[in-house]
Amino acid sequence: MRQSILFARTKKEIFQKDVPISFSYLTRGDFIEASISGVYRLLPLGLRVHRKIENIIRKEMEKLGAQEVYLPALQKKELWLKTNRWKEIDPPLFIFKDRHQKEIALAPTHEEEIVEIVKKRVTSYKDLPIYLFQIQTKFRNELRASGGLLRTREFLMKDLYSFHASQKDLENFYQKVKKAYFEIFKKCKLKVICVEAHSGTIGGKMSHEFMVESEVGEDTILVCSKCNFGANIEKLGEKENCPVCKSKLLKKRAIEVGHIFSLGDKYTLPLKATFKDKDGKEKLILMGCYGIGVGRLMATIVEVWHDSKGIIWPQKVAPFDVHLISIGSLKKLGKEAQRIENELEGLGLEVLYDDRKVSPGEKLIDADLIGIPWRLVLSEKTLAKNKIEVKRREEERLKFFDLNKIQKLAKILLKEKND
Repeated sequence: MRQSILFARTKKEIFQKDVPISFSYLTRGDFIEASISGVYRLLPLGLRVHRKIENIIRKEMEKLGAQEVYLPALQKKELWLKTNRWKEIDPPLFIFKDRHQKEIALAPTHEEEIVEIVKKRVTSYKDLPIYLFQIQTKFRNELRASGGLLRTREFLMKDLYSFHASQKDLENFYQKVKKAYFEIFKKCKLKVICVEAHSGTIGGKMSHEFMVESEVGEDTILVCSKCNFGANIEKLGEKENCPVCKSKLLKKRAIEVGHIFSLGDKYTLPLKATFKDKDGKEKLILMGCYGIGVGRLMATIVEVWHDSKGIIWPQKVAPFDVHLISIGSLKKLGKEAQRIENELEGLGLEVLYDDRKVSPGEKLIDADLIGIPWRLVLSEKTLAKNKIEVKRREEERLKFFDLNKIQKLAKILLKEKND
């Protein structure tokens, strides 16, 4: 991709005070743009990162044996009345009337919808378990949207739903999802803390949140100083000692990046989703649901991975693998830069080539702001020595590679990308 045609215009500053660093850098780097309150436009750089995160999540869901679906955002009232959530869910539903004066809701979540689908297709215990997931737009009627992508009213979310014939099978799958979530966040280079949580209006007897420690987080968690216990303060209350080992609890601010729920028959009972067991006895299907907000996860990565100059994208979620920059006359450098670009892309690396007619300082400042993991600088000086300057985004140290060893360099970058 040539940066001269990339649809992105970086900014020197933003026009709001007291905003999270993720909002500042994602806006300045032209990854996102604010629309109405709590709603954001994803621009090409932002969408590339978003899609990388989606694909990490998608692969882990498929490893669990889950199949992907796509459910409508427009929801019929009848289903939500059956589960008593039409007026009780918090935040309240976005509700509007169509031209026939029929009330319709914009879905903040899809428990009702997915149960209706599954109940039509399950008759026997032999049909279970079932795992279905989607990555789809959600609408939350937040009272106060804040923190850029950390709390929005429209966002893309992965939600996985599982359906089981027994409590034991539900519990086993719940633990598998936990492990999958740790793997997702590891690939995003985030250290997460899994804590017991309040289930809110989603419901269920048990739920866990995955938290990333951050000063801009809206949640307060209590974490044991000795054992692995942790809980959201909403769940545990203002306790000082661990309920497991009695050690001191540490209070931390955190961002919630994932939430999983063991729902039992919370939705299958009112929606009458049943199956026949081995003895022919009719029983309720048991259910779990498991969510990750993709935009919030993207913002959280920036909250963790940045410096005073801009974003430092982890390799697996970066918009490009390599930022190739030419400094000097394009007539002298263009042919060699194009050769390098073509060779790197031919080996499987995604390259952003800065061929703009702007100052070297502007190119380097933009490179630090955008935060692509590897920066390669070709100048008239390095070309004369048959070299190219190589720098990792988070390091100050510069290295120089022979121009005839680009394949060797590419293998090093590919190994990091694929590990």
